[in-house]
Amino acid sequence: MAKRTEGVPEPTKTPRHVAIIMDGNGRWAQQRGLPRVSGHKAGVETVRSAVEQSVKTGIQVLTLFAFSSENWRRPPKEVNLLMDLFIIALDREVRRLKRNDVRLRIIGDHTAFSDKLQARIVEAQQSTADCKGLTLQIAANYGGRWDLVQAARRLSEKVDAGLLRPDQITEESLSSGLSTAGLPDPDLFIRTGGEQRLSNFLLWQSAYAEFYFTDVLWPDFDAKEFDKALASFTNRQRRFGRTSEQTRLEDGR
Repeated sequence: MAKRTEGVPEPTKTPRHVAIIMDGNGRWAQQRGLPRVSGHKAGVETVRSAVEQSVKTGIQVLTLFAFSSENWRRPPKEVNLLMDLFIIALDREVRRLKRNDVRLRIIGDHTAFSDKLQARIVEAQQSTADCKGLTLQIAANYGGRWDLVQAARRLSEKVDAGLLRPDQITEESLSSGLSTAGLPDPDLFIRTGGEQRLSNFLLWQSAYAEFYFTDVLWPDFDAKEFDKALASFTNRQRRFGRTSEQTRLEDGR
């Protein structure tokens, strides 16, 4: 078997990191003649299922896009209900996460949230900080461009302080300033609800992710649908710039 190229991830049938845009809650509710918030509540139950499936299949990191920096444009009533639901979900689920050894991280700009919600976020993260199993990242008031800007600002501060020269800035140093620093980049990027775009989610981190789009609305994205996405990933050939022949040789196939 040929020697593996340095820096190329080892082949695996299970993605280390799965990122999901949970789209379709509102449409799911509307199809049933229910208020949109009912769809968001149903979506919380699907989050629980996705976490359980991730633990079961050996996924290391699960990142869920819960609330984008653009979602503030939604009707104020819906935004307020989402914030209340976020607090309720944190209060309800943290014990369950800790019991299952799941570490919770909330990534995004928290400063726009109420003091109450910010306090709940800190408490939830601290409560699960020592968990060693799945890392569950919830992206809330998050945007990929925001993430890149705040990473660039951190680098510029180091340059201004004389701790870093501009010619020393690398992909690795920029990555270290992102909200996902220290974790592997997404291997599999899933979007439910029929749309096929990134919507400003993990832009830098998803450079080599495999994409899976499904028409299934998020509240209906059960374990069976999750398994379909994982099966699709298993059948992909991830070349990372190499030829197909190189990939087969280096992966021992």
